[in-house]
Amino acid sequence: MNRPSYKELFNKLREARKAVAENRIALLNPMSLAADAIELDYDIQLELIIALMELLEAATPSDYTGSRPPQRSYEQDIQGLELFAFIVTSRRFKCRVYLKFALAENCFWLVSLHPDRPVLEE
Repeated sequence: MNRPSYKELFNKLREARKAVAENRIALLNPMSLAADAIELDYDIQLELIIALMELLEAATPSDYTGSRPPQRSYEQDIQGLELFAFIVTSRRFKCRVYLKFALAENCFWLVSLHPDRPVLEE
């Protein structure tokens, strides 16, 4: 089976929206996320929940850009958890945004949130 399925992605997005709405958010690498917030021109302390909700509301299973099956994290805090990556066109940021997260025990782990940086082929 080619995981994740459309239904699985739909459910992951729904679960992510619920966790963020309830402020159950953990940042995997706060310094990196703060630097990316500066690049996107938003205040990570004041606007993160709003920005995440807007991105998650706009995201669809078709926006999934992660591997199939989902890659598992090797980072200590979320080791072994599946990573879900999406590229979402953001009205707030006026660009395509790369969003990667993991879900564990009703917690939304933010792994990456930055402007999409397409890999250039040589």
